[in-house]
Amino acid sequence: MLPPLLLSLRVLLFAIPLLVLLGGGIGWLLARSDFPGKGFVSLLVQLPLILPPSVMGFYLLFAIGRNPFLKSLGILFSFSALVLAATVSALPIMIQSARAAFASVDGELEDAARTLGKGEWTVFRTVTLPLARRTLLVGLALSAARALGDFGVSLMIAGNIPGRTQTLPLYIYNRVETLDFAGAHAASLLLVGTGFASLYLVRRLEEGRNERRAAC
Repeated sequence: MLPPLLLSLRVLLFAIPLLVLLGGGIGWLLARSDFPGKGFVSLLVQLPLILPPSVMGFYLLFAIGRNPFLKSLGILFSFSALVLAATVSALPIMIQSARAAFASVDGELEDAARTLGKGEWTVFRTVTLPLARRTLLVGLALSAARALGDFGVSLMIAGNIPGRTQTLPLYIYNRVETLDFAGAHAASLLLVGTGFASLYLVRRLEEGRNERRAAC
């Protein structure tokens, strides 16, 4: 069980920065910008939440396999495919949280910083980001847990190759197939514990946010 666990953690190590950059960036864009097709983009980025993972995996498999450039990169059935699968499955959660976080920031506070001569990056770093931080961390905790537990998309585009692309969820699937229920239970308890830890963190962050609002 150790190799699949280490592989899952390695995937998460690469997926988290992508979730922060892509999820945070798209969330900020949807919260702060108006552009043609914004409604369509908003719906499109939420599709992975409602589509069966096998469907998402199939279309990713089809898109990568039929594109000569992407195919030449050797993404399919590799570590890169695992990172892609984890990111795609968890990205909508991070986008929604980032969108809510940035939309909740009082624009008057940002304008006040601008009147003091602060540049846009300074305003974002010293005003917007601190005010949005708790909601962003909630989204990151939930999306990271989702990325760690991805199964369907990973199976479709990365396969279930022991020692190469077999993450912890895929290991559980393999243990059940071989009737090793004890091994499946042990691995499942790790993911359940991770889920509880993520939810506890989310609760603590939300309680802290509510306490801060009450103090104000």
